Amino acid sequence: MKVGDPIQRARTLLQMRRPADAERELRGLLAQEPSDVNGHALLALALIEQRQVAEAVEEAHEAVGLAPDQWFPHYAAAQVYYRARRPEEAMAAIRAALDLQPEYAPTWELLSRTHMLKGEWPLMTDAARRGLEIDPQDSDLVSLLALAYVNLGEAGQADAAAAHAVQLDPESPTAHFVYGLTALRFGDPRRAAEAFREVLRLDPGYGQARDLLVAALKQRNPLYRWLSRLRGRFPGGWRLIFLLPAVPPVIVIFIILAFLHWVAWVAESWTTLRLARARATRLLFEGVEARVAVVSCCLVGVGAVLLGLGLAMGWDAVATAGPAVMALVTPAQEAAHTGSPRRRVVLYGWAGLLGVAAVVSVVVSAPAVALLGMYAALATVWLATLVRGRPAAAI
Repeated sequence: MKVGDPIQRARTLLQMRRPADAERELRGLLAQEPSDVNGHALLALALIEQRQVAEAVEEAHEAVGLAPDQWFPHYAAAQVYYRARRPEEAMAAIRAALDLQPEYAPTWELLSRTHMLKGEWPLMTDAARRGLEIDPQDSDLVSLLALAYVNLGEAGQADAAAAHAVQLDPESPTAHFVYGLTALRFGDPRRAAEAFREVLRLDPGYGQARDLLVAALKQRNPLYRWLSRLRGRFPGGWRLIFLLPAVPPVIVIFIILAFLHWVAWVAESWTTLRLARARATRLLFEGVEARVAVVSCCLVGVGAVLLGLGLAMGWDAVATAGPAVMALVTPAQEAAHTGSPRRRVVLYGWAGLLGVAAVVSVVVSAPAVALLGMYAALATVWLATLVRGRPAAAI
């Protein structure tokens, strides 16, 4: 292929995650050569990267229609259907691509991912193994194999495969994500948290890792683990919180648990702030976590000052507002560690509302408002779980 060929430039742009630029390149090519098969196939991939599903499907159909006897158009169509969450159509396109070219490892990877989408773990395992027979050094295929083992409950094989994926490609966010997921699923939240931190270092926009990091940090709390197991034995899960008035002693457990989570988030804030200021680790903590860590430490300081001043001067509203301000660390950190931007905004809005309530309690001299705000802030441990939903386990 000659230097400067638009197809080659489009492939490079797609690898660089610049689908809009690739689209412009390909549309220029297709304006001159409307029947270019690879042009239509790559344009379908560029469009699906930009979540333009209908146009991507149309381009994939065009590519397959122009060359039904070539494997790449079918592969591109399978990618489009997979990313559009249409597994049955993706499966048909993958089979067509494999019939024409069975020795291309990425097609087996796509087949494994499609089985993952359908929850077909044994078939996912088989597809990953077939791909590894072609390319034993493919870290993504090894990660998919590990994830299949996780969902099959094969702890030893999952752990070995996940560790091997990281060894093959230490710079792969996917490999570290699966390594962390394996550790979390099989009872090692500390190792899981370290893995998810590494994922976010490599790819700060990896939302699933952010959600699962929260789960790992919470699972490090033995009381939280016990309560999670207890909750999991009953249908309704989090709804058990509404039974607290009927079982008053259990309220103490929830209060202790919420306080321990607050302590953990304060410790997390201080650690992040310390690392963000250290020369050796400064570059690892330049994002939202560092900014929220600064805010969280300031909230603790301001709250402590309000509490001390209120007690010294006999101002009940100010003294009560102090703990309410300190409790805002929990909703702030829960929001910062939420992967979905939309859900993150919801939690930040909730934190802001509680902050306004603390200010209003001082202005109108209403300690009860601050007290309720403090309880609500600490309870964000559970409210955030409802907003965030169950953390995803796919890659």
